[in-house]
Amino acid sequence: MPLRAFLSILILFTGAAALANPCTVPAVVVADINLAGNETTKGQVMLRELTFAPGDTIPAEALEPLLQENQKRLVNLRLFHHVNYSYTCAEGQVRVTYEVQERFYLYPIPIFDFADRNFNAWLEKKDWSRIDYGLNLILRNFRGRNEEVRVRVQRGFNKRLELGYRIPYVWRKYNLGADFSVADYRSRTISYTNLNNKQRFFEQENGMPIKRSSVSAALVHRQNVQRQSGLRLSYFNEQISDSVAFLNPEYYRHAQRERQYTRVELYRVINLRNNFAYPTAGSYFEAALGQTLFLEKSGSPYTSARAKYVRYLPFWGKYTYMAGAEGQLRLAGRHAFADNIALGYRSYVRGYELYVVGGQHYGLFKQGLTRQLLDIKSIKLTFIDNPKFNNVPLALYLNAFTDAGYVVDDVFGQENPLTNRLLLGSGVGLHAVTFYDIVLRLEYTLNRESDTGLYFSARFPF
Repeated sequence: MPLRAFLSILILFTGAAALANPCTVPAVVVADINLAGNETTKGQVMLRELTFAPGDTIPAEALEPLLQENQKRLVNLRLFHHVNYSYTCAEGQVRVTYEVQERFYLYPIPIFDFADRNFNAWLEKKDWSRIDYGLNLILRNFRGRNEEVRVRVQRGFNKRLELGYRIPYVWRKYNLGADFSVADYRSRTISYTNLNNKQRFFEQENGMPIKRSSVSAALVHRQNVQRQSGLRLSYFNEQISDSVAFLNPEYYRHAQRERQYTRVELYRVINLRNNFAYPTAGSYFEAALGQTLFLEKSGSPYTSARAKYVRYLPFWGKYTYMAGAEGQLRLAGRHAFADNIALGYRSYVRGYELYVVGGQHYGLFKQGLTRQLLDIKSIKLTFIDNPKFNNVPLALYLNAFTDAGYVVDDVFGQENPLTNRLLLGSGVGLHAVTFYDIVLRLEYTLNRESDTGLYFSARFPF
């Protein structure tokens, strides 16, 4: 194998720096920063993420850690398969090059999904009519400026139409970006109440028992890819059928069939994880404070607050310990059933995937110990010519975990015994991370109710 090819492969797989002339002086001056491989991505998008610039003076011993940290920052843009760097040093002047391999930015993702909260909830019914299908089209890095266009057309059991557009910078001087979206949702069924922490559904053969449309706009202050704050304003219009209002008059309260409301939310995200898809080091924090106001006296206003913090601690070789907590408060004079959402949807105690635990407030704690079993940087698919598709990474992790949660429900908890009670779950799982940040989880769990189960999920656990 030619030496040049060997070095290229070595850099590709290790991400190590190629040092032409090591720096022997106490401090260096950054003379130049070069970019390579960014055929679509504008250079300014990458340079804005770097924490150093031409003209900066850097202690020689801090140069390597600085370049590695900025390599991670470019990786976390999630625009590139690989980011490698090299530099040369001569007479106290350093020239840095970051070389990237861009991803494919147009994602036409077919929709073939279960209409229930998760796969195991669908498996209880095994009803093949409860299937959603369609197309989710995502164009990332639009115009090479890290903008994103989203179009979702979904048919089947649940019908959705969603349009979205995100732009990182609308006012560069103050690092302000924006996000806009419109959505319309209709379904042939509705969960009109919970009994014994199981959803009770009403299905309508002709017509849609629930319709929901929304418009949302957000102003985002983006310090960098790791730190963002935002102010979001949303408008919602929701309608239910006469039958739903009859079955549960408190769904929107007072047997109302329609409501309109606005929501203002202020949020903050600090994402210091080493990898956004499957982190093994660093931390994550998010918090939000929102106010919901109903129009035409269609509901009682409420204030909501939520927060989440997770820490990932690498230790002893390929082991990582994760611990985190999440909580929600919802303060209102009166509560409608439609807003009584706590655990069992996006957030849940593992082992309780088949249950819903509604409430006004909740707390959730998760911890886990992960051991990396396999880390293949690239599996070469020789029958595909495009380098954006023919290198498939694969990492496998063994995970042992324990979860705990508590939901406070002072309104609808009488016939749902898992509310106002400590929930505990534990288990072991096998996690796979592969192509384009796809995470697949297979976990065996045991909960406090002595239920056991094997559950499948397609997102990071916390």
